[in-house]
Amino acid sequence: MFLIRRPSPREVDAFLADCRERPFSYRGPETPERPPAGFLVDRETFPMGQGRQTFARAVEAVRSWRQFDLGWVTLFPVDAPVAPGAAVAVCIRHLGFWSLNGARVVSTSGSARADSFGLTYRTLTNHAECGEESFTVTLNPETGAVSYTIHAISSPHVFLTKLGLPYVRVLQARFRRDSADALRLAINRPAVN
Repeated sequence: MFLIRRPSPREVDAFLADCRERPFSYRGPETPERPPAGFLVDRETFPMGQGRQTFARAVEAVRSWRQFDLGWVTLFPVDAPVAPGAAVAVCIRHLGFWSLNGARVVSTSGSARADSFGLTYRTLTNHAECGEESFTVTLNPETGAVSYTIHAISSPHVFLTKLGLPYVRVLQARFRRDSADALRLAINRPAVN
């Protein structure tokens, strides 16, 4: 859904209600290593810090969708559960207009007690792209290093994204960088007592 202004809360609520009924536009590859022909794969890993406490804060940040606190990208509902079946709307401002894009969480993995935690969502038929995106934080048990990985499989789904693919690729790269910065900020934010 493309808009010439920021969507109102009522428009977002209506869009989310529609998302709950929408089918996926992407079913997923038979193996994650081999996406369907014509799909692009992006995988980028960012350092987040050191130690179990940093990892626990990173897990909490991903559970709270802090990787979407970007200003130009917002996720609705802001308190969406990180659980299979949860529908979300990603609102993006680009080139002076806004878009709402529907997705649904398909899986979570790991926990704060393990050495890894992540979630994957897939696009719905009202998303400008077709694909899936995973957000994973990992603690290396040997070095104590904490990292954040974004793994995305995508292909343009609507005419405007096909037409503007070079610009879409720039936005996707910007999202990965900004998402890592937002997560790092959330991890390092002082705890509220």
